[in-house]
Parts: sequence; structure tokens; C-alpha cells
Amino acid sequence: MSVAVARTAEGWWVVSGDRLLPIATKARTTARVLADRAAVDAAASSGSGGQPLAGAKLLSPVTMPARVVAQMVNYRTHAVDSGFDPDAVTPTFFRKSEASVSGPSDDIVRPGHVKLLDYEIELGLVLKRPLALGACVAPEDLPALIGGLVVTNDVSARDVQLPQGQFYEGKSYPTFTPVGPFLVLPDAESLRGLERLRLVLEVNGEPRQDERVTDMIVSPAEALTRLARFQELDAGDLLLTGTPGGTALTAPPKLVVRLTALLPPALKWKLFFRKQASNPRYLRDGDVITARIADEATGLDLGTQRTTVRAEARA
Repeated sequence: MSVAVARTAEGWWVVSGDRLLPIATKARTTARVLADRAAVDAAASSGSGGQPLAGAKLLSPVTMPARVVAQMVNYRTHAVDSGFDPDAVTPTFFRKSEASVSGPSDDIVRPGHVKLLDYEIELGLVLKRPLALGACVAPEDLPALIGGLVVTNDVSARDVQLPQGQFYEGKSYPTFTPVGPFLVLPDAESLRGLERLRLVLEVNGEPRQDERVTDMIVSPAEALTRLARFQELDAGDLLLTGTPGGTALTAPPKLVVRLTALLPPALKWKLFFRKQASNPRYLRDGDVITARIADEATGLDLGTQRTTVRAEARA
């Protein structure tokens, strides 16, 4: 049976309906909690005590330090939005700073120099044992490797990311990876049915992203196999598996791309960002983002994130 776990400043809890049941563990890290499954199961079976879930200040259920790795363009709908042929996409990975990880209700802080702030709901996979270099992961191996499923938001400063031609800075500012609210410890059946999970993100109640994992280009098992070609992972590390279509950023028409390719880079980016500045889908200060991942058919629910965009406080 899948079990949802939450973390507060006081410790770790099993989520049981509208209550949090304490886990009797000395674990301080996600890796240790995943290793202490007996304590988790004991809390889940206790069925009483604890405290109300409502009003509890939940922290990221993925503790740092840990590696945070993400996949680029891994949903067919996002590939189309980005101007790629989904059938020709090459699996690509990038790192995010662990300092970007924040809680499921923490504010997303927009740095003062960032104007084009974007959202990307993503299914996060948390390892419960190491992924060795050269490992070949089959779908049937996932229950032994994946310890947790989480909601994540790969917040992106597009006006930093795009001109730099790399993702690390533009996706790594503090609070740019909200995680949680829950760490769902999946059973084998849940991992076999990952494609049924539905990712939904709204901004101020307006639907922006709504797609199922079945839209993925590269499955989790294949992604882990490809990642293991050059990157080992440890228990507690986090893999973001890509976002579906519906982000604020979309590719310009092909004719515009061909014409602007003839311009000097500085002028090309100036024109591009002038056009993007009029796009109302980019995040503004005060916007409220809700992100949820669930399987309505089975009741598997990773919970709902609720974060608010705030401008960076000036010194």
C-alpha cells in the first residue's frame, strides 16, 4: 500500500485523512526515513493521535543536501510548444542548485533582475537506494529503486536561462524548486501505473497545465538508464521528470525564427524579450500557483502545492 509522508519542523508524519500521525524515527533526512519503513508502517497502522493536517507548516519532504537533477523537454505537448519534433527529441538532463529547494507553501521569491518568471509542474522521483554508473533500469526495477513520488515546480527565469544558453542559474535561485506537500511512498502497483497520474497547474485559479504522465517522451526507467551513463545518484536524490505543455514560454513561429537568425544576437534577444514582455501568462508578484498530481481512478494523491510569487525584498 502507498503511504503519504509529510515533514514539519517537529519531525516526520504519516498523512492519514485530515490528520498527521507521528513517525517514531530518529531520521533527519529523506534517505533515512525511506530506510526506516518499519517506523512509517507502524505510524500508518496506529490510526490515532497526532495533530490536524490543516494549519500545519509543511516543509519540503526532500531534505538537503541532495542532488537535484531535471529533464529537459520530456513531454510531447511541451516539445511542440517549444518548437521541437517530439519524435526527434534527445533525452537531456541538467542540474539545479540544492539551494533552490523550498517548501510546498513557501513564497516563490522573484529576484529583482528577473522579469520573465515561468512555471513548470513536474513529477519528482526520490531514490531510496543508489543508482550506480552504468546501471540499466527496467520498469520492473523501479520498486527497488524509487522510494518516493513528489509534486515539484521547476520555476524558471526565462530572461536569464535563454540568453545564457544553459539552465543552471535561471532555474536555481532560492525558492525556484518548491517540493511537496507529501512524499508518497509508492507500492509496486502505483509505480506500474505512473502513466495515469495527472499533472494540473493553475495560476490564480486559471488552468495553465493539465496532462497525464502518459504524454512523457522518455519513461522513468529509460531516463534513469540514460542518466546512469554519466551520473550516479544516492538515496534521497531527486529527479524531476519534465513538464507538459502550457508554460508561459512558447516558441515563436518558424518564419520569425528564420528571419531573426540573420540578426546580431544582442538585437535578436532584445526583440524577443520585448515581445515576451507583453505575454500575460508570465508570473507576476502576488500570483498564486496551485500544483497537484494525482490519479483519480486509484485515489493516489501526491497533494496540492500552493505558493505565492513575491518580489525580492530590497536591502
